[in-house]
Amino acid sequence: MVTRLSNFFLRTLREDPADAEVTSHRLLVRAGYIRRAAPGIFTWLPLGLKVKAKIERIIRDEMAAAGAFEVHFPALLPREPYEASGRWTSYGDGIFRLQDRRGADYLLAPTHEEMFTLLVKDLYSSYKDLPLTIYQIQDKYRDEARPRAGLLRGREFTMKDAYSFDYTDEGQDASYQAQRDAYERIFQRLGLEYVIVAADNGLMGGARSEEFLHPTPVGEDTFVRSNGGYAANVEAFTTVVPDAIAFDGLGAPVIFDSPNTPTIQTLVDHANAHLDAPAAGAAGPATDAATEWTAAHTLKNVVLALTHLDGTRELVIVGIPGDREIDDKRAEVAFAPAAVEAATTDDFEKNPLLVKGYIGPWSEQGAILGEESATGIRYLLDPRVVDGTAWVTGANIDEKHVHTLVAGRDFTGDGFVEVANVRPGDAAPDGSGPVELARGMEIGHVFQLGRFFAETLGLKVLDENGKLVTVTMGSYGIGVTRILANMAELNNDAKGLIWPESVAPFDVHVVAAGRDAVAFEVAEKLSADLEAAGVDVLYDDRPKVSPGVKFGDAELVGVPKIVIVGRGAADGQVELWDRRTGDREAVSVEDALARLARR
Repeated sequence: MVTRLSNFFLRTLREDPADAEVTSHRLLVRAGYIRRAAPGIFTWLPLGLKVKAKIERIIRDEMAAAGAFEVHFPALLPREPYEASGRWTSYGDGIFRLQDRRGADYLLAPTHEEMFTLLVKDLYSSYKDLPLTIYQIQDKYRDEARPRAGLLRGREFTMKDAYSFDYTDEGQDASYQAQRDAYERIFQRLGLEYVIVAADNGLMGGARSEEFLHPTPVGEDTFVRSNGGYAANVEAFTTVVPDAIAFDGLGAPVIFDSPNTPTIQTLVDHANAHLDAPAAGAAGPATDAATEWTAAHTLKNVVLALTHLDGTRELVIVGIPGDREIDDKRAEVAFAPAAVEAATTDDFEKNPLLVKGYIGPWSEQGAILGEESATGIRYLLDPRVVDGTAWVTGANIDEKHVHTLVAGRDFTGDGFVEVANVRPGDAAPDGSGPVELARGMEIGHVFQLGRFFAETLGLKVLDENGKLVTVTMGSYGIGVTRILANMAELNNDAKGLIWPESVAPFDVHVVAAGRDAVAFEVAEKLSADLEAAGVDVLYDDRPKVSPGVKFGDAELVGVPKIVIVGRGAADGQVELWDRRTGDREAVSVEDALARLARR
């Protein structure tokens, strides 16, 4: 049946919503696809549901081709499975918890690993049942502190999450590759550019973890890539560690007065005004003498506060080259599951050995007494701080620094940590050359979970020898609503959305322009004939709406094929309008029917 705009549930807006930060949010609201219900929560309207359903249909096609079976779990879940996995606590404030009238704890599911695992445990017990891959397309809930950008970061969102179950690592590798290949087909069918990047494996381990990122300026993820083919998100990037340097011949550490130099820049300015030029090897792996001091010669010592799952708070100091900054995401991954933040004034007051602005890994008093720690706080180093590198850094005395402080001779760390920011030109860890940085939005993630959930929840099967073995799992997620927003972000112009045909809410938008009865008669028959030929038609039959308003709505809604039935209708002529190319062409009604029915 032809969908008539005169009684279709649609109201377009002429003005942008006040809270819209990105193009997709602005246009999806204005064009009548979604409406805001609360921060990060949206009501889906008929147009939005049609596009969402088409994306889901492509996903279902490729999941079936990959041998996966669809299931559907509730969104409201009991506490017990998440308590068993530890995630009831580890999610912290990131999930919605609630109680029923009897006081039993529940949550709105942020993800469903536990439920998938328990379902298979309930039904399968033999290796003969495996391999198995099951999936669902389901709404998820996360209590985002700052929901933003419409559908790109919300509190309720739709995901496709699949899980594979194998009893051997070789089987897991095959299941992983099947899903990875399916993802590539999905994104190719959707016309979405993607980059596959190495990702952090997280707390649950697993051999492989890869993200599919859509490059976009509004993306929340930074990733790195080289011309040689290396790609990773910044959290998974590993520093190329320089070779150690012989420090024979380097002088002893020298403490010097450095009043009013609590920042790296003030320290560099002071050094250039009062110290001799740096000696060879005075910064990182450098072997040539520099003509002046730079931030790269300094060792910045950043105090971080870690809040562990049991609520305890621990301070840790990280020493990084002074020309680098702490990357929050890399720090979050490095110290997970602890929450990470900068140390507060209260933290410094409780630790008098921390001389703010003048912290270092060594002090003259400590060296005399043979102490290993200048502050009594765990001290971690950037991988670039290798033995033999000499630094300018704090002397742990107010308004004093020290130069020629040599790693491996004068100080060591309690370990190394990857928290410094990645910069363009840094060497790719696979030797494929320097990297560049780009912005992207995660649209998919394939991840080998390994045996964490199966071990935790007791999912075992009997193998060929009758021995119980723990099942190994893979996890594969696609953000359905995020993909829709990304496609809207990518497919638009100044006047509105322009959907690809694969996901457009309708195949053809027929517009009866003008007040001539003949135009409406021709438009009516053409719409019916197109529907009979299997074409999904939106027919703008509103009798008292001006052509300008109708054209504006057609441009805003974004159906890529538009037919204008206007003045030429009496002569059997209509106009074909391709929104993707902008081409407009007068053709006969018969020709329009034939061309649009072919699609």
